[in-house]
Amino acid sequence: MKQMHLAAHFPGVNSTTVWTDPRSRSQIDFSSFEHLARTAERGKFDFFFLAEGLRLREHNGRVHDLDVVGRPESLTVLGALAAVTEHLGLAATVNATFNEPYELARRLATLDHLSAGRAAWNVVTSSDAFTGENFRRGGYLDRADRYTRAAEFVATARELWDSWTPDGTSRPFAHSGQHFEISGEFTVPRSPQGHPVVIQAGDSDEGREFAASAADVIFTRHGTLEAGRIFYADVKARLAKYGRQPGDLKIMPGVTVVLGDTDAEAQQNAAEIRRQQVSPQNAILALEQVWGRDLSSYDPDGPLPETDPDPASELVQGRVRIADPLAVAAKWRALSEAKGLSIRQTVIESTARQSFIGSPETVAAELETFVSTDAADGFILVPHLTPGGLDGFVDRVVPLLQERGAFRSEYTGSTLRSHLGLAEPVWKG
Repeated sequence: MKQMHLAAHFPGVNSTTVWTDPRSRSQIDFSSFEHLARTAERGKFDFFFLAEGLRLREHNGRVHDLDVVGRPESLTVLGALAAVTEHLGLAATVNATFNEPYELARRLATLDHLSAGRAAWNVVTSSDAFTGENFRRGGYLDRADRYTRAAEFVATARELWDSWTPDGTSRPFAHSGQHFEISGEFTVPRSPQGHPVVIQAGDSDEGREFAASAADVIFTRHGTLEAGRIFYADVKARLAKYGRQPGDLKIMPGVTVVLGDTDAEAQQNAAEIRRQQVSPQNAILALEQVWGRDLSSYDPDGPLPETDPDPASELVQGRVRIADPLAVAAKWRALSEAKGLSIRQTVIESTARQSFIGSPETVAAELETFVSTDAADGFILVPHLTPGGLDGFVDRVVPLLQERGAFRSEYTGSTLRSHLGLAEPVWKG
């Protein structure tokens, strides 16, 4: 039976996290990170995934405090988690636009040594000048160039990791390319798993091609079984041109899970979570992100605006821009008119991202179906609560997956590559 891979995403980087729930705790205190990581390791997950932003998002000129404000730096948190976990992989999101290969390769190799081979790097890029204002280069990269830099960045990091031989001998390195011109000697020996695992997050054509050429895991999002199968087949088919096999890249969509003792109870729980996620204030903010206009005077229980969106708006800063706000607005209007929905109801229905809803037995069966029919190799679970949002899944769903033979009962290796079934990179010194 095809084995499932599971990872835990620490929540809080978007408005789907419910902060008003009395069970919700800090997203800064180390105890929160430790709780989720220990839960994931108890569930025999492959890795713990930590997202990160490089600037506080703004909405209408003010900090958007319904998102996380003040998330600590990822690699520092993961270095601390390495001391309180034994098997769990530790994945940091680090931007390839606003960092440099030597410095980041060194930090990742250090984490890999500290954790005995459990480090991973989620490569992200940015063409956002708003974020770039925090850095001396600014947001100078065109969107088309960001993956060019990222690809060279990853290749350069791997050259640095390979500048030490497997037997522990340091050799000088030299790299000359479009974005980087560096030479010298790398200070950190070759890491326990050869190279840290590389993760790519994205669904665009450029992202898929980058993942096929350079990544070990792709973090994606697709809402249906059929969409998952199409994405899976497309990305796996791209591997051959780079001399890679289908098993060399694991496809792990980000998903949510809502449980209940019965399927009906789970649906009720899911509906209540959506109401919590889309508060009246959040509904108006979500509307403004599409319309690009100040809509604070609108009633969230009233109808959608008759005015059209402003495609050139800079009302929202630090978020990925909606590619075609006019088309999104038209879709929302059609839904609202067809079902008689208010602003809040429209946002709740249009932005729902609850992937698996049901009893533990139902959810386990659906997860297995996605993996066994090649819609995914596994899943990155994104809970709505910090930090106990995965407790129920680990206690109630994981044992069923283990009974089915779809998921490990014990760790059989010591490195993240061994958890994922990935071979150690061939040394290219």
